[in-house]
Amino acid sequence: MAKLDRTITGIDIDALAKHIIEGITSGSISASFEDETRFRYGDVSCIVLVFERYSMIGSNRVSLNVALFGSPDQVQVSAITSGGSRALLWKVNTFGEGAFLDKLDNVLSQLDPATE
Repeated sequence: MAKLDRTITGIDIDALAKHIIEGITSGSISASFEDETRFRYGDVSCIVLVFERYSMIGSNRVSLNVALFGSPDQVQVSAITSGGSRALLWKVNTFGEGAFLDKLDNVLSQLDPATE
């Protein structure tokens, strides 16, 4: 499991979700956008995005879950990967998880200087 937390400013939460979906799915031949859920309470929004891709290094599938929580001027991003190991008792190979999270990090870095 790998994790990334970041605060993004200067972009609307819906535009950020679209940017992430396009960036993840266009960056890998096996990456797919699986589903999403959205909640809105006044000015506060929460969007959860779920992606999956095949990891050639681990010969398995890896999931990426991205939670966006924000108000009009700031969005908190929390992303966690899972999968990536075929071991029974412990994780042996987490390269696929790290690579998937690195892709999201690169997608978010395109928004620079609005990333922290």
